[in-house]
Amino acid sequence: MKKQLFSFLVMLLPFCVSAQSDVIKKHNGETVNGKVVSVDEYTITFVYDGEEARNTISKYAIEKITYKSGRVEEVSEKINVRGEDDWEKVVILEDKSYIAGLKKAEEVRGKTGLINYHTGNTADKKAEKKLKMAAAELHCPFILLTADKATVGSSSNQLGGSQAIKKGIAYKY
Repeated sequence: MKKQLFSFLVMLLPFCVSAQSDVIKKHNGETVNGKVVSVDEYTITFVYDGEEARNTISKYAIEKITYKSGRVEEVSEKINVRGEDDWEKVVILEDKSYIAGLKKAEEVRGKTGLINYHTGNTADKKAEKKLKMAAAELHCPFILLTADKATVGSSSNQLGGSQAIKKGIAYKY
């Protein structure tokens, strides 16, 4: 009987702890118990229970926050990228703070061919599509853009036209 009571109390402990703090649920299944200090446009600042250091995490990494008061705030929807066909779901991020809480995968690259007759705009769109396809192939819904280069006319190649090169680092939950 004592063993059953002890087991029951151990099972209740996480609920008692979470009732005293805010609970951040990440898309990767992890939960964080602490106090949400601020909610900004792309990031959330929080403090772990029993600590004073402020931590920042991207809203892209968070599913929802359950506040100590009981209020639930849905933060972002999980983006499921199952392969190259889901390339349109991939989000290109341009600020390092937007990747906080995400896991780095590997570098990806998208570029147009050396000999092409695209206008600058179509070359840029084609390079972006290739970049997103490379990330989608890795099952990564995010890219931190690290380089975006475009050349037009004779500076691009001997035949004129344009070439676009985009590089980034793919991230997942």
